[in-house]
Amino acid sequence: MDSDPDLSDKDGVERRNGEVPLVRFGAQFLLDAAAWAVALVLAVVFRYEFMLAEIGWPALFGLVVLALVLQFVVGWGYALYKGRYTYGSFEEVRALMFAALCVFAILSVPVLLFGPVVDIARSATVIAFPIALILMFAVRYAKRLYVEHKHRPGSEANRTIIYGAGYLGSTLVRRMLSDPSSQFLPVGLIDDDPLKSNAQHRGVRVIGTFHDLHKVVEKTRATELVICIGRADSVLIRKISDAATAAGLRVKVLPPLEKLLERKTSLADMRDISIEDLIGRHPVDTEVHTIAGYLGGKKVLVTGAGGSIGAELCRQIAKYNPGELIMLDRDETGLQGAQLGISGHGLLDTRDVVLADIRDQPALARIFHERKPDVVFHAAALKHLPMLEQYPDEAWKTNVLGTLNVLEAARSVGVKTFVNISTDKAANPTSVLGHSKRVAEKLTAWMAEETGRTYLSVRFGNVIGSRGSMLPTFTSLIESGGPLTVTHPDVTRFFMTIPEACQLVVQAGGIGSAGEVLILDMGEPVRILDVAQRMISMSGKDIEIIYTGLRQGEKLHEELIGQNETDERPLHPKISHARVGGISPSRLDKQGWEERMFASPRYNDTTVIERLPVGNVR
Repeated sequence: MDSDPDLSDKDGVERRNGEVPLVRFGAQFLLDAAAWAVALVLAVVFRYEFMLAEIGWPALFGLVVLALVLQFVVGWGYALYKGRYTYGSFEEVRALMFAALCVFAILSVPVLLFGPVVDIARSATVIAFPIALILMFAVRYAKRLYVEHKHRPGSEANRTIIYGAGYLGSTLVRRMLSDPSSQFLPVGLIDDDPLKSNAQHRGVRVIGTFHDLHKVVEKTRATELVICIGRADSVLIRKISDAATAAGLRVKVLPPLEKLLERKTSLADMRDISIEDLIGRHPVDTEVHTIAGYLGGKKVLVTGAGGSIGAELCRQIAKYNPGELIMLDRDETGLQGAQLGISGHGLLDTRDVVLADIRDQPALARIFHERKPDVVFHAAALKHLPMLEQYPDEAWKTNVLGTLNVLEAARSVGVKTFVNISTDKAANPTSVLGHSKRVAEKLTAWMAEETGRTYLSVRFGNVIGSRGSMLPTFTSLIESGGPLTVTHPDVTRFFMTIPEACQLVVQAGGIGSAGEVLILDMGEPVRILDVAQRMISMSGKDIEIIYTGLRQGEKLHEELIGQNETDERPLHPKISHARVGGISPSRLDKQGWEERMFASPRYNDTTVIERLPVGNVR
């Protein structure tokens, strides 16, 4: 019998409104009183082996009256009759146990002293105590079963299989069965752990594993499946989703465990499976102590705070109680959005938002000297590969010189930790974007050598949901009726959601060493065509797919680790540590950089390869 805040009836509503439902709790006392009366009579009758003539009935009647008075007084003291506890909860059982022990102890005193004189055996209360307790427990259990039955979803609810019989699964079963308005009725659990093969929650049993899914669907006539695995990655979700869809089930998921831990689980957390779930979940085991040590109480400045990654970085940093969080960007609208996410308002009149361009070296230096940050996350950058192919000077000004400006401003005020956010395109670069970010990594490594402090870079791939990224673009094209454009049928990319990427960026700042490039493990690369096909299938539309060919500077397959870089993971299983050679600003040669960049091997096929409807694409 566990505590369940969802178990309530009309009396529970009255209790939440501050009114004690006297009828309900008067009846509860009477039932407890009857339990003591029956227990004492049975105890004495059993003790005298049903020889009723030998029993002192007047004394027994007095003992019963005393027990009733004691139960009321002690029970009131333990709040059993004040509406404090949910029926059948652990809290009520504990209070009832203590109350019954008190009544037993007090009753035993007169029985031990005067029992033989009035024909009441001294052992009567010892026999009566467990009988009374069992009867009181039984009444509450019966009431709880009645309340649960009354609150079960109706016959119109969707028959649902829960995949995962752990904490999340058991919690979800309880929520479903205690919500009469729930659209879901759990009819079975699936779990691949053999130790859970015989488990059941609220009468809902584990009836199979992944391999039994079709049999379970036939047996239960289920129409829905909810994935309740706290740290399920995208590979597992794809596997389950494909099998469930083949079995005719609609699939729903809960948010990642990190989000669930921030609030209580509820049925509202369930949602239809999304493309982000299928390609982007990379469960992160964050070591909080390594983060809190370098962020707690410190002044933290984030450049590019108005962007998708910068804003999420700010939200995650705020959890670790920095002394001051400074959000810097040249986009005032982006800053307002970041401030809304952190402070709950977008007034833009507080010191936490700073409007500045990292290209403006004097302004940047002034801001750093005024605010004197301890930690800097450098997220400001130009990131769209085809745009920078057209305007390479802009990449040089922002990604190279802008990064240098931030590094020099940080050095001038003694910043202790500097994290430069890079990209997988900096590994063996073939594009303007990749080359510019590679130089930014080298400048960061050079500054680490100059200062001896923790100046490092973090490298990861495509971030799902960031502004201008692939998924929002695909979504817009599908909503408009297509066609959906894919550069090449075999092109692959690494994917990670914004929260996942930022969580590992923050973690990296706590475990990285000076001059390192930390490379975030993003799982297996995903074929873009597969993503396109899944999104079209989920939309239910007949959308055409057009192959346009790789654009200038694009790779068929991205790389996270470049040539001559090591894949060592000494501290975190999802973070590789590598080193790049530093480059002094005095060696920066824009003309030479351009010559080397445009001499790199490039894909230059921009013709339409093939135009096919989605139904003809595997």
